[in-house]
Amino acid sequence: MEMTKVRFEGSDMNRKLLMGHPSGLFVLFFTEMWERFSYYGMRAILVLFLTSSLIDGGWAWSREEALGLYGTYTMLVYFSPILGGFIADKFLGYRKAVAIGAFIMTSGHAAMALDTPWSLYLGIGLLVAGNGLFKPNITSIINGVYKNAQDKKDGAFTIFYMGVNAGAFLGILLCGYIGEMVGWHYGFGLAGIFMFFGMLQFWFSQKIFGRIGLSPSDSIEYDDAIETQSEDPVVEEAVVPANVQRDRYIVVGILAFFTIFFWAAFEQAGGSMTIFAADYTDRVLEGNAANIFRVANTLLTVVPLLIITYVLWQLFRITFSKYALSNFFLGTSFVIIWGIVIWMLKNQFSEVETEVPASWFSILNSFYIIAFAPLISKIWESKYNPPATVKFGIGLVLLGLGFGVLAYGSSGIPQGAQTASVSIVWLILAYLLHTLGELSLSPVGLSYVSKLVPAAKIGMMFGLWYIAVGLGNKAAGTMGGMIDKITAQYDLATFFLIFTIVPVVAGLIVMGLTPVMKKLMHGVK
Repeated sequence: MEMTKVRFEGSDMNRKLLMGHPSGLFVLFFTEMWERFSYYGMRAILVLFLTSSLIDGGWAWSREEALGLYGTYTMLVYFSPILGGFIADKFLGYRKAVAIGAFIMTSGHAAMALDTPWSLYLGIGLLVAGNGLFKPNITSIINGVYKNAQDKKDGAFTIFYMGVNAGAFLGILLCGYIGEMVGWHYGFGLAGIFMFFGMLQFWFSQKIFGRIGLSPSDSIEYDDAIETQSEDPVVEEAVVPANVQRDRYIVVGILAFFTIFFWAAFEQAGGSMTIFAADYTDRVLEGNAANIFRVANTLLTVVPLLIITYVLWQLFRITFSKYALSNFFLGTSFVIIWGIVIWMLKNQFSEVETEVPASWFSILNSFYIIAFAPLISKIWESKYNPPATVKFGIGLVLLGLGFGVLAYGSSGIPQGAQTASVSIVWLILAYLLHTLGELSLSPVGLSYVSKLVPAAKIGMMFGLWYIAVGLGNKAAGTMGGMIDKITAQYDLATFFLIFTIVPVVAGLIVMGLTPVMKKLMHGVK
């Protein structure tokens, strides 16, 4: 037990373990889960809403216009953390930044629930601003918890990433269903409700982190208050020689560069892949096919939700005695979620035929992550743990192969076709490969940034990392917007082949850089 106290930072309650990790990790797990619920729930229906006809409640935009706004929005979402990280590092501290960011995002979703053009743009602006404060700083808190447990970081970020995708899974499933079946702006509004619950859950449990994430002035007050208590002393960070730190910054820059290629392809999920699902995939199921889907969808929905509810219960057992109000808000949100899920599944079983919502396919990414994240986490903690560049390379190659599946599946669609009815199997397989690629790259990237960057710069450096992700997102919108032009000049298979070749080549290149990168890391593993 003494070894555990030394390894993990924070309060004594934070050192009570859940799944081999501090209980505070799971406070962040659920906070991030609701933030991702709001983001991915909105993302799932934004392009569908913009391109839907006026009769169906949409704005009847062209695909290129809709994907252009989508790309700009997602780019700004990942650009804003550089400013939010700086503000937190210098003034607010990570914890206040997370709470304020969550409140601003809640306001943004409330604006989007209003059915007017100005409210949509206002909502998008508030979401961008709030995300800038939220996103880099919640990961900075994790970095503080694991400051003296570097060997556990890859596993911690993978578990955290499971929370990210639990939120994405529920957000896409429920906001997508309500948006498509009830009304677009009801879907936008639902996303804000759970962002609000996430904010309250975090705010009332934040003391579990001790002094981690406090502003400079609050840290001084905290240290004075616990001067006579039994918390571990603050461990000063070792000074790293300037040339060593310079080399490590170079590594972060190189990994960030290849991250752009990954997200430029991966984020087709919210753009061209959603259009492919809506217009080129046979989504109307009857008879046995409909029954199989209903049963599969029920299992796909209920099993992950049961797993997450079990994790919630285990966290309650540890933290309820001290953070009852936080647990009340978290528990209430899950009661509402279960109610909506039961209502949705009841409706689907009462229908004669089932039309699979176009947004539904995006939940496969989140489901696969919930299913495979624990396995990947264990591999990264075993003797088979490869270097960062190999993980990045594997992620890019798997991503490319997923688009190869879509290229093959769409090979029979004629040149210039605007609609088709190909099997849903191709999207199911593509999302599996994309997810395995994402697990190999995205959480690992966050972990290595935290290892390679000094603690005093971590918020700002996470912001810089997200700029690379934002550039990838903007490229995704721009390239995805070319779907009609490429399909008209060549065919849809050629469009997807572009996203096959580029990531695979990039993956092979980054794996080839392994010896050079290992030297530049100066012992960081």
